[in-house]
Amino acid sequence: MQENSEEKSNFLDTVRKRIIYFADTVGGGRTLFMEVTGMKKGIFDPKDIDRAVGSDKIAKILDFYQNLRGRWLLLGEGEMLYSEQEEKNSNFLASESAVAYEAIKTTPDKLKKGIPLVTLEAIGGFGNMEFAIKEQDIQSFYEIPDFINTDFMIRVKGSSMYPKYNSGDVVACRIIRESQFIQWNKVHVIATTEQGILIKRLKKSSNEDYYLAVSDNKDYEPFEIPKTEITGLAIVIGVVRLE
Repeated sequence: MQENSEEKSNFLDTVRKRIIYFADTVGGGRTLFMEVTGMKKGIFDPKDIDRAVGSDKIAKILDFYQNLRGRWLLLGEGEMLYSEQEEKNSNFLASESAVAYEAIKTTPDKLKKGIPLVTLEAIGGFGNMEFAIKEQDIQSFYEIPDFINTDFMIRVKGSSMYPKYNSGDVVACRIIRESQFIQWNKVHVIATTEQGILIKRLKKSSNEDYYLAVSDNKDYEPFEIPKTEITGLAIVIGVVRLE
């Protein structure tokens, strides 16, 4: 039975899916692929199937597998491999290389060097070890050298942290993986099961099963959050503000 072209297009609709397909079919298998490109097995992880692939990784693949079309890998256009006649045509290959180079320069993968600005809804599960920001949830990227090891940026909503932060400010956040690394009285982004995403100062509670969440705006009373309701913590390490 002839394969439905629309189903095939959906099957290979991202760079990562095309990498997996290539490795499994004509790339020598996944073990060899990882050896020659230096990539880890995470590139084949199903849960990351829609995540972007860095331009440095793409360059390594195209450098080793010179019969692989960069246009196909990056854009999903044309055939996967060059024909023997095309490989002998230096002018054709130069043209194809130029297309691939431009795609690498302009693809969102290149922007992965920046810090993604995402919506509050998109980071709801950031405490999960399998958390990954999807391309469709990224609003923009920030390139700020002083914001080291920053996982994401979000926009502040409301006035509970005024005057420290205004509504509309963009804060840079670093995910905390272990609770013993909490810096008390610092501003944190807190993912909760009951109240969603909060931006508060964290303080110790008199009850060891709770954290005390404190607003800088004195119109907002401090309140306790059960540790069992917290699904993720990130410390705020910087802010971008427009006057």
